Amino acid sequence: MTTPLTPPDVLATVDLGSNTFRLQVSRVVEDQLYPLDAMKETVRLGAGLTADKYLDDDTIERALACMARFGERLRGFSPAQVRIVGTNTLRVAKNSADFITRAEALLGFPIEIIAGREEARLIYIGAAHSLPATKERRLVVDIGGGSTEFIIGSQYKAHVTESLPLGCVSYSLRFFKEGKLTKTNFADAILAARNEIQRIAHDYTPDEWQLAVGTSGTARSLRDILEINDWSSSDITLDGMEKLRAELLRRENLKNVNLNGLKTDRVPVLPGGLAIMIAIFEELGVSKMTVAEGALRDGVLYDLLGRQREKDMRESTVLLFKRRYHVDAQQSERVQGLAERFYRMVAGEDVDQDMLKRLLWAARLHEIGLTIAHTAYHKHSAYILQNADMPGFSKREQASLATIVLGHRGDMGKMVQYVQDAALWQAVVSLRLAVLFARNRRAVVLPEKLDLKPSSSGFALTVSAGWLKQNPLTASAFRQEVGQWKNVGFQLEVVQA
Repeated sequence: MTTPLTPPDVLATVDLGSNTFRLQVSRVVEDQLYPLDAMKETVRLGAGLTADKYLDDDTIERALACMARFGERLRGFSPAQVRIVGTNTLRVAKNSADFITRAEALLGFPIEIIAGREEARLIYIGAAHSLPATKERRLVVDIGGGSTEFIIGSQYKAHVTESLPLGCVSYSLRFFKEGKLTKTNFADAILAARNEIQRIAHDYTPDEWQLAVGTSGTARSLRDILEINDWSSSDITLDGMEKLRAELLRRENLKNVNLNGLKTDRVPVLPGGLAIMIAIFEELGVSKMTVAEGALRDGVLYDLLGRQREKDMRESTVLLFKRRYHVDAQQSERVQGLAERFYRMVAGEDVDQDMLKRLLWAARLHEIGLTIAHTAYHKHSAYILQNADMPGFSKREQASLATIVLGHRGDMGKMVQYVQDAALWQAVVSLRLAVLFARNRRAVVLPEKLDLKPSSSGFALTVSAGWLKQNPLTASAFRQEVGQWKNVGFQLEVVQA
């Protein structure tokens, strides 16, 4: 039976957090998103990390069972309508790649592991869309299961972003073993969190923002507990949290904790989240904090909507990198145009639009390593693209960009360990040939006959014979290029027409 297609004005996102997995489906009306459906499962992925940073089997099976249920809900969506992101635990788990492969098969869509600062940017977008459109600078804090994000922004733009390894799951497991609630445990947890926050405190002083905002489960849970128990009114306050801590100490153990406003699934992670929030208030000078309903999943949806409306943050990041690394704009445009032409030739009717986008970004950024050194600059370029904070890009996208750029010149032997699929090989050959043709850094006079096609054992490049005679340096480079591809088991055939 064929699954009905989901209307194109409906988008979905999945947030694979360290504590909770969330799926949200929303309908687009002009520039706003209206929720249609939501699913939430407390998987506690972060609690399944062993001491040597491996996800244990029970946690993996619990997470995959959730993925199967989410996958059923996502049937009928097209790839352009769905974005799935993984956060801290999937960033640090050594066996996350194996888990992701199995999870993607159940979901039917790729999972993007996002960097901490990218997570922070998306959180701010989600929070900003649920707050009044005022102009004050906001401090937005999101305590997750494995990390806490700190953002200063105004309206819909994040200005300062940081991510620290402070999580309600990790801190509850680390400092409140067997659920024991003692003065010493709380003091140790708060001190440890303050030590981490101290590293960024100089950028988040009270004179840098006018309104403190909390997002996600810990902030919402603290707000509800404090309000319902009359320990504060509507906002989170330090005095209210101290009363909550005193009540937890009176209960002595989490098994005895049953508070008004505290949901059952939040009990195991409450002490860690509370300790981190107290540390934030004390270290950053916060007196009170309001709570926004929007969070990461909302930010991912608005970012996905922006991509569809040609307001792609990745384009802005590429432009920023071009300026930061003083890229020769004319040369990058020449190489980009040639790379696109070769890729469309070799891909034929099966153009992978996502890969084409990555190739074009790679072409525009392939020379950023020149700011470090000319020698082996392609390696410097690839390193920057692999490791820099690039707003809008997932770790997988950055790795793909870095691979294409790494392969645009030099010994091809290094590429075998990085390139796994045909579309990526096509991108690599397209950029290599584009750079070769544009070597003299002037307007390129192309051969009258020029074509690039896949062959049974590699690629076939057709070039006018007369043009090759007039360009002996390029003809010599082609001969060397044939040898390079042979080294990795491909045949690059140069056909004179």
